[in-house]
Amino acid sequence: MLFIEPTKFILIIFTTNLFCPYFVINTTGQKDMNMYTAIIVAGGSGKRMGAEIPKQFLPLCGKPILMHTLERFIAFDADVKLILALPADQSERWRQLCVKHNFTARHTLVHGGDTRFMSVLNALSVTSSEGLIAVHDGVRPFVSCEVIARCFEEARKSGAATPVVAPVDSLRRIEGNESFALDRSMFRMVQTPQVFDAALLKTAYNYCSETSNFTDDASVVEHYGHRISLVEGNRENIKITTLLDLTVAEAIAQKFQF
Repeated sequence: MLFIEPTKFILIIFTTNLFCPYFVINTTGQKDMNMYTAIIVAGGSGKRMGAEIPKQFLPLCGKPILMHTLERFIAFDADVKLILALPADQSERWRQLCVKHNFTARHTLVHGGDTRFMSVLNALSVTSSEGLIAVHDGVRPFVSCEVIARCFEEARKSGAATPVVAPVDSLRRIEGNESFALDRSMFRMVQTPQVFDAALLKTAYNYCSETSNFTDDASVVEHYGHRISLVEGNRENIKITTLLDLTVAEAIAQKFQF
């Protein structure tokens, strides 16, 4: 189903298994590692915030959080291929928001699944096996262009890269009714975008079972047997999932004139 708003120049493609028309087919027999795709996963309901609307649609500086997130990747590379995985029952509201806010960034919209794993798998069905694919949380609107660039560059070399930051709080491991101190220098907090060789990511997702306890895409690729490289993230790159997160996000946006 195709929606085109002539006066707004908005193009949104609704598809469940349709090859994305924006990819250029490589006929040289070699991978085009300069082909960038970004899958934005936005399956939140807003329940943890007590909000009546999904958290990705909550306003931040006058427009939905999700629009800011998509714009971060456009700021990194205006030619990036954007794929948005969104629950089917949120598609019409998203279309209306695009019209309301004159949001003209071209992107392909796919229906999300019951889990994050299935949402990414659905999005992968409309991607090429060439180039590099980033997977990013729809409610992380503050990722820097420098971090996105570092992730793509490392994935170009190693096949799989994820941004991380060092924990600042002390950590303890829980075992039954007891707890034990941990050396926090041995741990990192994982962010997105997580970037991969396209063929590797698609193969890993087809190989792995959804029943496994995957919390991110790096876990899927690691389970498949590929090493994950780490790059430095940015602390502002928070995931907005609670009311406190939204308050912090508003402060970040004000500081950086978002």
